[in-house]
Amino acid sequence: MGQISPAASTLLRNEPVQARSTARLSALLDAAAEVIDQIGYERLTTAMVAERAGASIGTVYRYFPDRIAVLQSLSARNLAQFTGRGLVDLTEGDLASWTAAVDTVIDAAAAFFRSEPGFRSLRFGDIIDVRNREISAADSGPTGNGIVASLLSRVLIERFSFTENEDLLFRLEVALEIADALLARAFAFDKSGDERFIAEAHTVAIDYLSGHYSG
Repeated sequence: MGQISPAASTLLRNEPVQARSTARLSALLDAAAEVIDQIGYERLTTAMVAERAGASIGTVYRYFPDRIAVLQSLSARNLAQFTGRGLVDLTEGDLASWTAAVDTVIDAAAAFFRSEPGFRSLRFGDIIDVRNREISAADSGPTGNGIVASLLSRVLIERFSFTENEDLLFRLEVALEIADALLARAFAFDKSGDERFIAEAHTVAIDYLSGHYSG
């Protein structure tokens, strides 16, 4: 679930509002996701994106200066879609307990692993090496899991009377990182997901949090 570059967010935010341009950007990201789904993010090239999208390489470079920018933008879109439609059950669902809220987030992540092209490999971009892009710690922003943890914390505070503090946010992010690692393993060799690892993602995350919070 991982780190989102501000450069990726800027690329998406600064896109022209014209429907045609927005559709072209979406098509390029869809093409990138399809390629990544087949060969992984490591081997993706801008030429592959252009070929899969049926576009010229110049069109790709109009939106993305290099392959890393493609990956970062797709990561940003993954996060936006996950925190939007992916977490509807968290923000609008009838949750009986805080553990159900945590389970809902993990279930949503597993659903994205299954259904979203490229998500299995890329997720929120946590595996992209951005160290050579000179992004300072101050500019790097929260990780994808940190953003999801923040949304989850709001639900726990507002609906289950959790106390708002840095420890809560930190522990939720830890739990999501643990679950993310287990989900990545669950889908590493099976596109439908190894149910044993998915179940353990739930169990280990809840057990960790239960050591700090009861009820």
